[in-house]
Amino acid sequence: MTAILQYDFMRRAFIVGVLLAVVIPCVGVIVVLKRLSMIGDALSHSSLAGVAAGLIMGFNPLLGAGAACVAAALAIEAIRKKIPRYSEISIAVVMSAGIGLAGVLSGFVGNAANFNSFLFGSIVAISNFEMRLVIFVSLAVAAVFVLLYKELFFIALDEQAARIAGVPTGTVNFIFTILTAFTVSVAARTVGALIVSSLMVVPVACAMQLAGSYRQTVILSVCFAVLFTLCGLTLSYYARLKPGATIVLTGVFCLTLILIGKKIMRRGS
Repeated sequence: MTAILQYDFMRRAFIVGVLLAVVIPCVGVIVVLKRLSMIGDALSHSSLAGVAAGLIMGFNPLLGAGAACVAAALAIEAIRKKIPRYSEISIAVVMSAGIGLAGVLSGFVGNAANFNSFLFGSIVAISNFEMRLVIFVSLAVAAVFVLLYKELFFIALDEQAARIAGVPTGTVNFIFTILTAFTVSVAARTVGALIVSSLMVVPVACAMQLAGSYRQTVILSVCFAVLFTLCGLTLSYYARLKPGATIVLTGVFCLTLILIGKKIMRRGS
């Protein structure tokens, strides 16, 4: 580990990776409980349209990704309210629009390498500006999650009951939607737009196999995400693998072990 940290780009990667590993599962827990697990895919694919727009117009692609994610998240929320019984349709519609727009705009991008770097992420190649942006977004997401901890729990558990109980569901949903959009946009740069939703869901899936309460699920999700990030970055450095993909595959491997272990324990008892 000491040998890895002697390089500035790896220090930045570990800082950014751990920060995102703390906040992404916080968002992921709410997303999973609301049965919107695929929202990460919809937003991350939409972020590619913002990346392409940024490269075409000459501004930072990460800012374009953030704007596209916010627009996509608000669109999902608007469609979900129109057809609450079939809320998953909103994700499919926005994902289709995002993929289509990204495909069209990518044809006008001069430097394809910059655009492709967002597909599978480039956490070891982020700039100081991007690292500061990740730090700011991570701190903002963590602060809001703590402040709205009870409200988010009620909405995730039963949105209708939360509304009856006096929780301002509209406001809380709007804030959560914006937080999710910014989280996905910065994560797409690090782990990649094609696999960011995996980092949002896999640690939560691992935690749900072991936790006995909502609080334990949140804590274990963060612990698993940090573990996957540290192991994935270390393994990718020594094996010369893609960091984002390695982090996610580490999580999937861990989830598989947990499921197998639980099955063995049930047979033994």
